Amino acid sequence: MILYLDTSALIKLYVAEPGAQEIRKAVTNAHASATHLIAYAETCAAFAKAVRVGRLAVGEVNKYRHAFDRDWAELDVVTLDAVMIHRAGDLALAFNLRGYDSVHLAAAEAFAVVVGQQELVFAAFDVTLNNAARALGLRLISDS
Repeated sequence: MILYLDTSALIKLYVAEPGAQEIRKAVTNAHASATHLIAYAETCAAFAKAVRVGRLAVGEVNKYRHAFDRDWAELDVVTLDAVMIHRAGDLALAFNLRGYDSVHLAAAEAFAVVVGQQELVFAAFDVTLNNAARALGLRLISDS
């Protein structure tokens, strides 16, 4: 299995919240894990938000950022091109997705072509995004 993590799944590797154990187990069992380049900035922003809302102490952020940077080097990172951005726009309109959710979905769809549709498992914690992924024929972590 190759696991594609959107940011809502990726952050669960660091911040204890519902679904964290499931994601940690899936990453451990996966042959490889992938995400989109935009997830780096989104994850750092999620760390900042966790501090703002009191789920992380200010002093913990550096520890999590260091772990995230170490793990980032092990991820297959999908990068952006004009074709993917246009596809993301199509997906946003077709499935009523937020901008970066549509980018993650376009990236996962493109990555599934590279690794094989049956091999890829999509991990996200957004109902609308998961429904869109399922409609595109992607396997979801929640279905595994």
